[in-house]
Amino acid sequence: MRPHPTKRYRGNHSLSLAVAIGGLIAAVAFVIFMLCGGAAHAHDAKPTSLLPQGWKYPFACCANFDCKEVPQSSIGERPEGYVIKGTGEVIAYADKRIKDSPDGEFHWCAHQAGLDAGKTICLFVPPKGM
Repeated sequence: MRPHPTKRYRGNHSLSLAVAIGGLIAAVAFVIFMLCGGAAHAHDAKPTSLLPQGWKYPFACCANFDCKEVPQSSIGERPEGYVIKGTGEVIAYADKRIKDSPDGEFHWCAHQAGLDAGKTICLFVPPKGM
């Protein structure tokens, strides 16, 4: 059976439109991503006087924006370990999450969302006497 001569076959115009819109969204997202500095910066510690070029957080400690430099006043010490004052979490001195801070500053990496929000992934501490 032949199609009616006045009816036109539309083909996959809906699919073509969806692909075009998807491509446009991807392009806009990429431009925003590049303007914000790209993904590598999410794992970079800010430059300090000790390390003016900054340094990279290990990927095991940081998933996107989990790490940040924190003031010394936000970390306490007890005989049991370091205390994250904002959450009350105590991390034993021998805990594998405790790392040496390359720039002499405290850096706290913690989950930002979900059931583990606020739970420490890594804590970078300066050497004693710094």
